[in-house]
Amino acid sequence: MLAVEKEALIKRVDIALDDIRPHLAVDGGNIEIVDITDEMVLQINWLGNCSSCSMSAMTMRAGVEQTLQGKVPEIKGVEAMNGIVV
Repeated sequence: MLAVEKEALIKRVDIALDDIRPHLAVDGGNIEIVDITDEMVLQINWLGNCSSCSMSAMTMRAGVEQTLQGKVPEIKGVEAMNGIVV
């Protein structure tokens, strides 16, 4: 993937994640993009309370992955680089 394409894709993902961020912020958390791999896997870091929350795995599947499937279908999966292993 070209750097320009990757940058545009990251921007689309970031906009999609803006739908989730208010829900995370209620509990003192947030999410940040680390990278998108060549295999189209989004790598994220949980921030704030999300980094140690036992519900992060459910949030990953029910919130992050579901939102991205609808808005950025090129993303094939999501993995947390910190916090709870999912």
